[in-house]
Amino acid sequence: IEFHNLVIEVIAIFLFYPIERVEKSKMMSIVARRGFKQTLERTTRLIDHSPLLLQGKENCKMISSTTGLGSNFFQVHEAVTKLTKDGQESVLNASLTYLNEKAKLKAKIARGLLGGAIATPTLLGVPLGHNASYHEGVIFAPPRIRKAIWDGSKYSTTEEGKNLIDPRVFADVGDVPIQDMQNLGVNEARLMDFISDSVKIVMNHTPLRPLILGGDHSVSYPVVRAISEKLGGPIDILHFDAHPDLYENFEDNYYSHASQFAQIVEGKHVNRLVQVGVRSITAQARQHGEKYGIELHEMRNFAKERDYLENLALGTSEGVKGVYVSINVNSLDPAYAHGVSHIESGGLSLRDVLNILHNLKGNIVGGDVVEYNPQHDATNNMTALVTAKLVRELAAKISK
Repeated sequence: IEFHNLVIEVIAIFLFYPIERVEKSKMMSIVARRGFKQTLERTTRLIDHSPLLLQGKENCKMISSTTGLGSNFFQVHEAVTKLTKDGQESVLNASLTYLNEKAKLKAKIARGLLGGAIATPTLLGVPLGHNASYHEGVIFAPPRIRKAIWDGSKYSTTEEGKNLIDPRVFADVGDVPIQDMQNLGVNEARLMDFISDSVKIVMNHTPLRPLILGGDHSVSYPVVRAISEKLGGPIDILHFDAHPDLYENFEDNYYSHASQFAQIVEGKHVNRLVQVGVRSITAQARQHGEKYGIELHEMRNFAKERDYLENLALGTSEGVKGVYVSINVNSLDPAYAHGVSHIESGGLSLRDVLNILHNLKGNIVGGDVVEYNPQHDATNNMTALVTAKLVRELAAKISK
């Protein structure tokens, strides 16, 4: 009975995790926690037949015959797998329908008020955290950033005079339910497609333009992919970061927050990628940057490149569909923003970033502000307020 209970527990994990992630070590740790010595010995022998306990139909048959559960095991597995997949798609579609209705309402208000808007930056929270390589506290960021945006000690106007209370200037359609989808066992590729679909829904409703609140930086890949596909061509990207994020498969994770710009370039979603604030880069990343033709502006050269960066013009080449701005909060020196997962001294000041952003010439079609970690924001939410400042000023730059 104990062994059969264990098998049922293993089946449950198999159904709700990607097959390739159900490793021997995970199974062994589960068994060990159960404390069944005999079961541990028997399961060890079973696991040793294969590097992965559950790899597919053949292994299901093997477990079925080994445990004495008979053909019912495989039949139940097939039925539950189909039920789970169908259920996942129903929930995903329902979430997209809900987002569509919110976006439709915001767009109608933005278009219809006082003559309407041409471009309305629209907040979409994407609380990804599992693709971070160090701390995952960034999943708690979107609500904290929103609270800081509307902090009572601040005026609602931006430095350039845009009033965020005006629904033509600023909209918000809530968060993508990342954790809910993970709890349902939605795999990583489908989750990224879901994010892309959400961005496209926002873009379906003129004049809304997506402004993403992270979450970890892996979100840039599905967002940029969606914008490029929706607009029918590549875009230029201005990327603020302490790191270039150009690993092709960091820590064996294709969707890592250290790999998103490699995936964007490989997917031909970008024409020109300008990276600013980089001060931690490996030889491999430098080689990838040269391979992809990326414009890398490292902090050690910032003083002599400042004038150029404060007069950037992007999105001007033929066939380029617009400009995307991606701001990793760790591009700032920790003196300005300590509430991040990856502290890297010697960075940009907040004013450095704002000067570059305010002077940027180009049609901004979307952006993201990512990697704020509330769990590290130890001093009166100061990094939340700095992050909110970046969001507000980027929104004002998009708005027209």
